[in-house]
Amino acid sequence: MLKETFDASKDILKASLVQAGAYSPIRTEPRSPDELLGELFSDVQINQVYPDGKTFVDLVPKERLRSIQQEYQLLKQDPHFDLREFIKRHFYDIAETTHKPKPYVFDKNQTIEKHIDDLWEHLERRNRKDRGSLLALPYKYIVPGGRFNEQFYWDSYFIMIGLATAGRWLELEAMLKNCAYMIRKYGFIPTANRSYFLSRSQPPFFSHMVRLLAEHKGRRILIEYLPLMLAEYKFWMRGQNKITDHAFRRVVKLSNDQILNRYYDNKSTPRPESLRQDTATANSPHANKAKLFLDLRAAAESGWDFSSRWFNDPQDIKTVATTDIIPVDLNALLYHLELTIADAYKTLLQPLLVRKYTMLAARRKELISKYCWDETAGFFVDYNFRRSRNTGVLSLASVVPLYTGVATNDQAAAVANRLKKDFLKTGGLVTTLNATGQQWDAPNGWAPLEYMAIKGLERYGQNELAATIARRWTDLNKQVYKKTYRLVEKYNVIDSGGLGGGGEYLLQDGFGWTNGVYLALVKDLQNKKRPTANS
Repeated sequence: MLKETFDASKDILKASLVQAGAYSPIRTEPRSPDELLGELFSDVQINQVYPDGKTFVDLVPKERLRSIQQEYQLLKQDPHFDLREFIKRHFYDIAETTHKPKPYVFDKNQTIEKHIDDLWEHLERRNRKDRGSLLALPYKYIVPGGRFNEQFYWDSYFIMIGLATAGRWLELEAMLKNCAYMIRKYGFIPTANRSYFLSRSQPPFFSHMVRLLAEHKGRRILIEYLPLMLAEYKFWMRGQNKITDHAFRRVVKLSNDQILNRYYDNKSTPRPESLRQDTATANSPHANKAKLFLDLRAAAESGWDFSSRWFNDPQDIKTVATTDIIPVDLNALLYHLELTIADAYKTLLQPLLVRKYTMLAARRKELISKYCWDETAGFFVDYNFRRSRNTGVLSLASVVPLYTGVATNDQAAAVANRLKKDFLKTGGLVTTLNATGQQWDAPNGWAPLEYMAIKGLERYGQNELAATIARRWTDLNKQVYKKTYRLVEKYNVIDSGGLGGGGEYLLQDGFGWTNGVYLALVKDLQNKKRPTANS
């Protein structure tokens, strides 16, 4: 009976792999609003018709964009022309475009856990048809909150952790199926389901999502999603045989047989949602604008937009050089993807393919240690392959090799010591040691990084430090909730106020990954307090 099951699985896999080989971006991608609206778009963004640049790119037009653009070209010459009135007349109001439920009413008597339980419903969206820049997805999904009303890639994994903790497996699986749908349709998982995000992805957590569901439904999930994991791997490794001048797209060749990855973007223009900021950053007669825009976009793909990690001068965003950098976290995540693919082939009894992907993972692990481990600092650090040295910026990206198992025991112990000495603050771990005004720097802490640090430390037996971080982080979440009755995107882990700041936009409420990580950590802390049967 077991043999028949495996034979059937192989037949399904064979057909699926043929399909997976065809997973590539659709021939005609939906065009971004900046491409469709041209001068009208830039005029709206540069003149800051909306305080937040993301507002306009998310509006739904009332008619064809070409018609709106043509009318704008005719009317803008009128000395009495009102740009704000024109936009209001041709686009639906933001409240009509995001499918938001009624405004959330805070109950000051609610526990934080009940508040999060209610928020799952409040943050749930469904859109089966394209609406403006919003791209259709077949299943419901949880959004981060605030200005973020799409299914964001890496946010989704940490939201899923909370859904799993709450036993909401149907919602979790629906979000995973949406990710699979995007791989089938676009050849990869974009930053989120918006047309202006179709040139970039985000940190590749798809294999982690698959593992999470497999813990609940069994190893058959690894087989079911294997073709999709292979397709994502193909996206990140595409062009490795076309490399000139060290790099091509997301692949970097350090020597003939040394391949690692970087963040990238398929466009080198200002980000539509941040056109005004990007244009201002590039406002220098000496700037290589195309390279600068590409590096800003690549930093956005990293999820760390923005951080001193990506700057040659930690205090100056104009020195951004993301595409010159091999990020330690990205490569640790791809290591996990390679091992998960190997494990799926193991389930299918395919020893040659198991060996292939296991060897790829082992080689990547070796190269991460060679290029991204700083023995003097006792820390993993990003590597600038253009300058042939590490960047020198110490950040919480160093915990991802612990989270995915890349680190050796000695490396993990050294990272733990450095975290305790320099990063541990009253509210948890600070993201970097640099205070720059960027949101992915001091004094901010972020739920996904706290979670990976805690779980990574636990993986290497650093349980006391892990528990300390978990308590401090969840206590900070509770303190801010008690004062404001909200959960937010990022927190100030150094100062007593607790609310994070910096970056391109105001602090956002919601907040998907904060909710998910809080539930998981609180449950873990409660389980650790419970006496065991032998105690």
